[in-house]
Amino acid sequence: MKILSLKLDDDIFNEAEEITSKLRLARNRYINEAVSLYNQYNKRRLLKTQLAKESKLTREDSMEILNEFEKMIDESPSV
Repeated sequence: MKILSLKLDDDIFNEAEEITSKLRLARNRYINEAVSLYNQYNKRRLLKTQLAKESKLTREDSMEILNEFEKMIDESPSV
């Protein structure tokens, strides 16, 4: 476990204190869970960006292959 110093805006701190009090949850646990959720959110966001980029590359390759197949079909003698 790592120890760190954290500066929060007063409004955020007060809101967190109110919520942790109502949930009867330690401030440290609350912040750990919040950071964990935020990490999950950002991992998914990064993955979505990566998949969109790779999908675009795959789409371009697929269209090239499709065009090649269409040329082959057009050039083949009729049966």
